[in-house]
Amino acid sequence: MPGIIGPSDYSQEPPRHPSLRINAKEPFNAEPPRPALISSYVTPIDLFYKRNHGPIPIVDDIERYCVTICGLIENSKQLYMHDIWKLPKYNVTATLQCAGNRRTAMSKARTVKGVGWDVAALGNAVWGGAKLADVLELVGIPKLTSTTKSGGKHVEFVSIDKCKEENGGPYKGSIPLSQATNPAADVLLAYEMNGETLNRDHGYPLRVIVPGVIGARSVKWLDSINLIKEECQGFFMQKDYKMFPPSVNWDNIDWSTRKPLMDFPVQCAICSLEDVNVAKHGKVTISGYAVSGGGRGIERVDVSVDGGKTWMEASRYQKAGIPYIADDISSDKWAWVFFEVTVDIPHSAEIVAKAVDSAANIQPENVEVIWNLRGVLNTSWHRVQVRLGHSNL
Repeated sequence: MPGIIGPSDYSQEPPRHPSLRINAKEPFNAEPPRPALISSYVTPIDLFYKRNHGPIPIVDDIERYCVTICGLIENSKQLYMHDIWKLPKYNVTATLQCAGNRRTAMSKARTVKGVGWDVAALGNAVWGGAKLADVLELVGIPKLTSTTKSGGKHVEFVSIDKCKEENGGPYKGSIPLSQATNPAADVLLAYEMNGETLNRDHGYPLRVIVPGVIGARSVKWLDSINLIKEECQGFFMQKDYKMFPPSVNWDNIDWSTRKPLMDFPVQCAICSLEDVNVAKHGKVTISGYAVSGGGRGIERVDVSVDGGKTWMEASRYQKAGIPYIADDISSDKWAWVFFEVTVDIPHSAEIVAKAVDSAANIQPENVEVIWNLRGVLNTSWHRVQVRLGHSNL
């Protein structure tokens, strides 16, 4: 399209932070170290996880770049960046999480297919841009609409990047029109991240942000918005990012039997410790993140130092000096919560963390019961081992 190109090779990739743990080089997929992830409530751009399906697009003329809105609407429209900048700007603090977060741990139970991720395939940012509900009003779709006059019920986002899974075609995904036109859902066409212009890795010049939903639906490098009757038929909606039971394997899978993943379940992970640690006798601070999809807050985080036999409640916070109350107007509804508790470790121990969201959803105890062949949504209790020794940990 004019103004932006999707390269066919990886010769013009942007620079990346040297501390990122690279899980795949081409396409580039990487996450920050655990401690870096919880060093700041708002994740620094350079340390925000990178999830890509192809080479990073290149903008060669921002003045010519535009997004086409078309499909089951009365009048199609092309929007240039100056059109989008004229709309009211909103800042939404939202945590994006890859559905494959913690896949590596799931693969230890049984082999899964996909990029291996530790616990840091997520990040929290302040996204700035126009609400999709305002954008759609420009083509005659009122707020809180579930069906257009022409029968459109879903909003499809098409990227400019090229993916092998789409046979060299663009990445795409969709959300229901009812969500897209609901101002309270805070779906954005974002052009800023943490107060700065989006960088190439994160979707420059324009991307979708769908808060509370797996990151796969927050399409980057936006090319077009299509109003369609059924949900998007792209690979990543129909042949990936679906949750199957442990009994399904690659010989008996039927993708059509499951809906595409949208809201992510309640999740938490310990980030102050690695999977195996050596600690001195005495107190150890256990800290990490907890988050739930759909705008649900975190009601509680429980921590155990005896493998789950007994529990203590961790403190929860988002912004320093402001008490966190789940689902309160003072809290960021789409964002993660940090937790912390200081404990005595009298002997070698398995430390466990689990979260409960404001709808009383709780993480499953074992990964085996939620194992699935694509390794998505590993929300089982997070466990780390601590051995007593003479380290200065």
